[in-house]
Amino acid sequence: MDLISIFRSFQNRLFDVLFSASQGFLYELWNDLMAALLSLAFLIILFVPMERVFRANKQAFFRPAWWLDFSFFLGQYLLWGGIMVYLLSHFSSWLNTWMPYSFREAVASQPWWLQMLEVVFLSDLLIYWGHRLQHRVEFLWRFHKVHHSAEHLDWLAAHREHPLDTVYTMGLINLPAIVLGFPLSTIIGLITFRGIWAIYIHSNVRFPLPFVRVLVGAPELHHWHHDQERDAGNYANISPLMDLLFGTYVCPDHEPKQFGIKEKSPRTYLGHMIEPLLPKNIKKRLRF
Repeated sequence: MDLISIFRSFQNRLFDVLFSASQGFLYELWNDLMAALLSLAFLIILFVPMERVFRANKQAFFRPAWWLDFSFFLGQYLLWGGIMVYLLSHFSSWLNTWMPYSFREAVASQPWWLQMLEVVFLSDLLIYWGHRLQHRVEFLWRFHKVHHSAEHLDWLAAHREHPLDTVYTMGLINLPAIVLGFPLSTIIGLITFRGIWAIYIHSNVRFPLPFVRVLVGAPELHHWHHDQERDAGNYANISPLMDLLFGTYVCPDHEPKQFGIKEKSPRTYLGHMIEPLLPKNIKKRLRF
Protein backbone atom coordinates (compact mmCIF):
# COMPACT_ATOMS: atom_id res chain seq x y z
CA MET A 1 0.00 0.00 0.00
CA ASP A 2 1.46 3.38 -1.00
CA LEU A 3 1.50 6.52 1.13
CA ILE A 4 -1.44 8.08 -0.71
CA SER A 5 -3.63 5.05 0.02
CA ILE A 6 -2.57 5.06 3.69
CA PHE A 7 -3.37 8.77 3.95
CA ARG A 8 -6.80 8.32 2.31
CA SER A 9 -7.59 5.38 4.60
CA PHE A 10 -6.65 7.45 7.67
CA GLN A 11 -8.67 10.38 6.34
CA ASN A 12 -11.77 8.23 5.87
CA ARG A 13 -11.49 6.73 9.34
CA LEU A 14 -11.03 10.16 10.91
CA PHE A 15 -14.07 11.43 9.02
CA ASP A 16 -16.14 8.45 10.26
CA VAL A 17 -15.10 9.10 13.88
CA LEU A 18 -15.81 12.82 13.69
CA PHE A 19 -19.13 12.24 11.94
CA SER A 20 -20.23 9.71 14.59
CA ALA A 21 -19.13 12.05 17.38
CA SER A 22 -20.98 14.99 15.87
CA GLN A 23 -24.12 12.87 15.46
CA GLY A 24 -23.92 11.86 19.13
CA PHE A 25 -23.38 15.46 20.23
CA LEU A 26 -26.29 16.74 18.14
CA TYR A 27 -28.52 13.96 19.46
CA GLU A 28 -27.68 14.84 23.09
CA LEU A 29 -28.09 18.55 22.37
CA TRP A 30 -31.50 17.92 20.80
CA ASN A 31 -32.61 15.85 23.82
CA ASP A 32 -31.41 18.53 26.24
CA LEU A 33 -33.14 21.24 24.22
CA MET A 34 -36.43 19.30 24.22
CA ALA A 35 -36.13 18.73 27.97
CA ALA A 36 -35.48 22.45 28.48
CA LEU A 37 -38.52 23.43 26.39
CA LEU A 38 -40.74 20.95 28.22
CA SER A 39 -39.49 22.28 31.56
CA LEU A 40 -40.13 25.84 30.36
CA ALA A 41 -43.70 24.94 29.39
CA PHE A 42 -44.26 23.21 32.74
CA LEU A 43 -42.98 26.22 34.72
CA ILE A 44 -45.07 28.67 32.68
CA ILE A 45 -48.22 26.58 33.19
CA LEU A 46 -47.50 26.20 36.92
CA PHE A 47 -46.33 29.67 37.91
CA VAL A 48 -47.79 32.23 35.50
CA PRO A 49 -51.44 31.70 36.62
CA MET A 50 -50.24 31.82 40.25
CA GLU A 51 -48.46 35.11 39.58
CA ARG A 52 -51.60 36.52 38.00
CA VAL A 53 -53.96 35.53 40.84
CA PHE A 54 -51.64 36.25 43.79
CA ARG A 55 -49.51 38.97 42.21
CA ALA A 56 -46.98 40.66 44.51
CA ASN A 57 -45.76 43.38 42.11
CA LYS A 58 -47.33 44.68 38.93
CA GLN A 59 -45.14 43.66 35.98
CA ALA A 60 -45.59 42.25 32.48
CA PHE A 61 -44.66 38.70 31.48
CA PHE A 62 -41.85 40.04 29.26
CA ARG A 63 -40.57 42.45 31.89
CA PRO A 64 -37.13 44.14 31.60
CA ALA A 65 -34.19 41.69 31.46
CA TRP A 66 -36.54 38.77 30.66
CA TRP A 67 -34.33 37.60 27.79
CA LEU A 68 -31.23 37.85 29.94
CA ASP A 69 -32.80 35.59 32.57
CA PHE A 70 -33.96 33.27 29.79
CA SER A 71 -30.29 32.98 28.77
CA PHE A 72 -29.50 31.88 32.33
CA PHE A 73 -32.34 29.36 32.10
CA LEU A 74 -30.92 27.85 28.91
CA GLY A 75 -27.41 27.85 30.36
CA GLN A 76 -28.58 25.85 33.37
CA TYR A 77 -30.56 23.29 31.36
CA LEU A 78 -28.19 22.86 28.42
CA LEU A 79 -24.82 23.01 30.17
CA TRP A 80 -24.41 23.69 33.87
CA GLY A 81 -27.10 21.29 35.17
CA GLY A 82 -25.40 18.25 33.66
CA ILE A 83 -21.99 19.36 34.93
CA MET A 84 -23.45 19.84 38.41
CA VAL A 85 -24.85 16.30 38.51
CA TYR A 86 -21.50 14.96 37.25
CA LEU A 87 -19.58 16.79 39.99
CA LEU A 88 -21.99 15.67 42.70
CA SER A 89 -21.82 12.03 41.60
CA HIS A 90 -18.00 12.04 41.63
CA PHE A 91 -17.86 13.87 44.95
CA SER A 92 -20.32 11.34 46.39
CA SER A 93 -18.22 8.42 45.11
CA TRP A 94 -15.05 9.96 46.58
CA LEU A 95 -16.70 10.61 49.96
CA ASN A 96 -18.12 7.09 50.11
CA THR A 97 -14.59 5.69 50.32
CA TRP A 98 -13.95 7.73 53.48
CA MET A 99 -17.20 7.11 55.38
CA PRO A 100 -17.17 4.22 57.92
CA TYR A 101 -19.59 1.44 57.01
CA SER A 102 -20.82 1.24 60.62
CA PHE A 103 -21.92 4.89 60.46
CA ARG A 104 -23.81 4.38 57.20
CA GLU A 105 -25.41 1.21 58.62
CA ALA A 106 -26.59 3.07 61.74
CA VAL A 107 -28.12 5.83 59.60
CA ALA A 108 -29.87 3.31 57.32
CA SER A 109 -31.38 1.51 60.34
CA GLN A 110 -33.36 4.63 61.30
CA PRO A 111 -36.94 5.20 60.08
CA TRP A 112 -36.98 6.86 56.65
CA TRP A 113 -38.93 9.87 57.94
CA LEU A 114 -36.27 10.49 60.61
CA GLN A 115 -33.53 10.31 57.98
CA MET A 116 -35.36 12.86 55.85
CA LEU A 117 -35.81 15.22 58.81
CA GLU A 118 -32.11 14.94 59.60
CA VAL A 119 -31.14 15.70 56.01
CA VAL A 120 -33.48 18.70 55.73
CA PHE A 121 -32.43 20.14 59.11
CA LEU A 122 -28.69 19.71 58.52
CA SER A 123 -29.00 20.95 54.93
CA ASP A 124 -30.87 24.08 56.02
CA LEU A 125 -28.33 24.72 58.79
CA LEU A 126 -25.39 24.44 56.38
CA ILE A 127 -26.92 26.52 53.63
CA TYR A 128 -28.06 29.18 56.09
CA TRP A 129 -24.51 29.88 57.29
CA GLY A 130 -23.09 29.27 53.83
CA HIS A 131 -25.54 31.82 52.47
CA ARG A 132 -24.61 34.39 55.11
CA LEU A 133 -20.98 33.91 54.16
CA GLN A 134 -21.87 34.60 50.53
CA HIS A 135 -23.06 38.04 51.64
CA ARG A 136 -20.16 38.72 54.01
CA VAL A 137 -17.08 37.29 52.27
CA GLU A 138 -16.10 39.44 49.28
CA PHE A 139 -14.78 36.52 47.19
CA LEU A 140 -18.05 34.60 47.56
CA TRP A 141 -20.13 37.74 47.01
CA ARG A 142 -18.52 38.46 43.63
CA PHE A 143 -20.20 35.27 42.31
CA HIS A 144 -23.37 35.42 44.41
CA LYS A 145 -24.14 39.00 43.40
CA VAL A 146 -24.90 37.72 39.89
CA HIS A 147 -28.03 36.19 41.39
CA HIS A 148 -28.84 39.37 43.33
CA SER A 149 -28.39 41.61 40.30
CA ALA A 150 -31.95 40.75 39.20
CA GLU A 151 -34.08 43.89 39.48
CA HIS A 152 -37.35 42.03 38.82
CA LEU A 153 -38.37 38.82 40.57
CA ASP A 154 -40.52 36.08 39.13
CA TRP A 155 -40.29 32.35 38.34
CA LEU A 156 -37.63 33.00 35.66
CA ALA A 157 -35.36 35.19 37.81
CA ALA A 158 -34.53 32.20 40.03
CA HIS A 159 -32.31 30.85 37.23
CA ARG A 160 -29.97 33.85 37.30
CA GLU A 161 -26.90 32.26 38.91
CA HIS A 162 -23.21 32.01 38.19
CA PRO A 163 -22.26 28.31 37.77
CA LEU A 164 -19.51 28.53 40.42
CA ASP A 165 -22.06 29.97 42.84
CA THR A 166 -24.32 27.03 41.99
CA VAL A 167 -21.53 24.54 42.70
CA TYR A 168 -20.97 26.15 46.12
CA THR A 169 -24.68 26.22 46.98
CA MET A 170 -25.56 22.76 45.68
CA GLY A 171 -22.49 21.29 47.38
CA LEU A 172 -23.58 22.61 50.78
CA ILE A 173 -27.25 21.74 50.32
CA ASN A 174 -26.54 18.14 49.34
CA LEU A 175 -23.57 17.48 51.64
CA PRO A 176 -25.69 16.01 54.48
CA ALA A 177 -27.48 13.62 52.10
CA ILE A 178 -24.15 12.50 50.64
CA VAL A 179 -22.53 12.05 54.08
CA LEU A 180 -25.51 10.08 55.39
CA GLY A 181 -25.26 7.75 52.41
CA PHE A 182 -28.37 8.62 50.41
CA PRO A 183 -28.25 7.13 46.88
CA LEU A 184 -27.62 9.49 43.94
CA SER A 185 -31.19 8.96 42.67
CA THR A 186 -32.54 10.32 45.97
CA ILE A 187 -30.09 13.22 45.90
CA ILE A 188 -31.20 14.13 42.37
CA GLY A 189 -34.79 14.01 43.64
CA LEU A 190 -33.85 16.43 46.42
CA ILE A 191 -32.15 18.70 43.88
CA THR A 192 -35.32 18.71 41.76
CA PHE A 193 -37.51 19.51 44.77
CA ARG A 194 -35.24 22.30 45.96
CA GLY A 195 -35.07 23.64 42.40
CA ILE A 196 -38.86 23.93 42.22
CA TRP A 197 -38.87 25.48 45.69
CA ALA A 198 -36.25 28.04 44.65
CA ILE A 199 -38.38 29.01 41.65
CA TYR A 200 -41.43 29.31 43.89
CA ILE A 201 -39.83 31.65 46.45
CA HIS A 202 -38.57 33.90 43.64
CA SER A 203 -41.97 34.00 41.94
CA ASN A 204 -43.96 37.22 41.78
CA VAL A 205 -46.40 35.91 44.38
CA ARG A 206 -47.61 37.01 47.79
CA PHE A 207 -49.97 34.69 49.66
CA PRO A 208 -52.08 36.13 52.50
CA LEU A 209 -51.17 33.20 54.80
CA PRO A 210 -48.85 34.50 57.56
CA PHE A 211 -49.14 31.36 59.71
CA VAL A 212 -47.86 29.20 56.82
CA ARG A 213 -44.78 31.28 55.99
CA VAL A 214 -43.52 31.00 59.59
CA LEU A 215 -43.40 27.21 59.16
CA VAL A 216 -42.33 26.60 55.56
CA GLY A 217 -41.37 29.99 54.17
CA ALA A 218 -42.92 32.02 51.35
CA PRO A 219 -41.96 34.23 48.38
CA GLU A 220 -42.43 37.42 50.40
CA LEU A 221 -39.65 36.34 52.76
CA HIS A 222 -37.21 35.78 49.94
CA HIS A 223 -38.31 38.97 48.22
CA TRP A 224 -37.00 40.88 51.23
CA HIS A 225 -33.76 38.95 50.99
CA HIS A 226 -33.45 40.43 47.47
CA ASP A 227 -33.85 43.98 48.73
CA GLN A 228 -31.03 46.27 47.60
CA GLU A 229 -29.49 46.11 51.06
CA ARG A 230 -26.78 43.46 50.90
CA ASP A 231 -27.52 42.07 54.39
CA ALA A 232 -31.30 42.26 54.30
CA GLY A 233 -31.85 38.96 56.16
CA ASN A 234 -33.87 35.80 55.38
CA TYR A 235 -30.95 33.54 54.48
CA ALA A 236 -32.76 30.24 55.13
CA ASN A 237 -33.51 27.88 52.25
CA ILE A 238 -36.79 26.09 52.94
CA SER A 239 -38.09 26.71 56.46
CA PRO A 240 -37.39 30.13 58.07
CA LEU A 241 -36.47 28.29 61.27
CA MET A 242 -32.78 29.22 61.00
CA ASP A 243 -33.61 32.91 60.48
CA LEU A 244 -35.87 32.81 63.53
CA LEU A 245 -33.18 31.07 65.62
CA PHE A 246 -30.35 33.41 64.60
CA GLY A 247 -32.29 36.68 64.48
CA THR A 248 -32.32 37.37 60.74
CA TYR A 249 -36.05 36.84 60.07
CA VAL A 250 -37.57 39.82 58.24
CA CYS A 251 -41.12 40.12 56.94
CA PRO A 252 -42.77 43.57 56.66
CA ASP A 253 -46.35 43.69 55.41
CA HIS A 254 -45.31 45.17 52.05
CA GLU A 255 -42.90 44.47 49.21
CA PRO A 256 -39.41 46.03 49.00
CA LYS A 257 -39.17 49.28 47.06
CA GLN A 258 -36.41 47.97 44.80
CA PHE A 259 -34.65 44.68 44.10
CA GLY A 260 -31.09 44.29 42.85
CA ILE A 261 -27.69 45.48 44.03
CA LYS A 262 -26.13 48.91 44.46
CA GLU A 263 -23.03 47.93 42.49
CA LYS A 264 -22.78 48.15 38.72
CA SER A 265 -23.37 44.81 37.03
CA PRO A 266 -23.07 43.46 33.47
CA ARG A 267 -26.09 43.55 31.17
CA THR A 268 -25.21 40.45 29.15
CA TYR A 269 -25.05 36.74 29.97
CA LEU A 270 -21.42 36.47 28.90
CA GLY A 271 -20.56 39.50 31.00
CA HIS A 272 -22.09 37.89 34.09
CA MET A 273 -20.11 34.70 33.43
CA ILE A 274 -16.75 36.46 32.99
CA GLU A 275 -16.89 39.52 35.27
CA PRO A 276 -16.65 37.67 38.65
CA LEU A 277 -13.51 35.86 37.46
CA LEU A 278 -11.56 39.04 36.71
CA PRO A 279 -9.36 41.10 39.07
CA LYS A 280 -10.82 44.47 40.09
CA ASN A 281 -8.30 46.53 38.13
CA ILE A 282 -9.23 44.71 34.89
CA LYS A 283 -12.99 44.85 35.55
CA LYS A 284 -12.84 48.64 35.74
CA ARG A 285 -11.43 48.83 32.22
CA LEU A 286 -13.99 46.54 30.64
CA ARG A 287 -17.63 47.10 29.87
CA PHE A 288 -19.95 44.14 29.51
